[in-house]
Amino acid sequence: MAFGADELRVLRRALAVALHPAPLPDEDVQECLRLAGAVDEAVGEAGRLRAFLLADLARYRDALPGSVAGYLELLQDALAGGYDPRPDDLAALRALRHRPVAAALLERCQVLAERSVRARLAGRVASATAPAPRSRLLALPGGRGADTGGTGAEPEQPKVPRTPPRPAAPSERPAPKPSEVFPPRRRPAPPPRQRAAG
Repeated sequence: MAFGADELRVLRRALAVALHPAPLPDEDVQECLRLAGAVDEAVGEAGRLRAFLLADLARYRDALPGSVAGYLELLQDALAGGYDPRPDDLAALRALRHRPVAAALLERCQVLAERSVRARLAGRVASATAPAPRSRLLALPGGRGADTGGTGAEPEQPKVPRTPPRPAAPSERPAPKPSEVFPPRRRPAPPPRQRAAG
């Protein structure tokens, strides 16, 4: 993205105002807004061109090996624009490694793919090990601080109503005596005596 002389003048003035805030005339405000609109339009156009380039690259890759020259040229343009090579690109370049340009692109793409994988893994590890953001503790209204005029004393613990103890269930009958549980043993009656006939 290149700026013209007028655009650079507006950009310089906007940066100066950002560093040293001061009221701007309406004309300067309108110029800054026009410049911001032009930048947004250029960014959008760059995104559309990138999407078109990547779609064209996929079409040339699907048409291999007949579209070798066009594919290699488009891949170089995409890499210059920050494109991360995909596994399909690496597979296509391995099939074309007998060509010097494809072999050089294969080495470059392998380095970029490995760097991209390491960056993704580092991002996952960082997000997994990063401590959760601590929530800020806020004082709730009421409590001892409200009664003492906010002296910073610890808030009084809320009183929990106690439930009355349950009355013991009355026993239906008193505990049995040992003699009732284990009655005394009775002696067996002696066998009747037989009288001898006289």
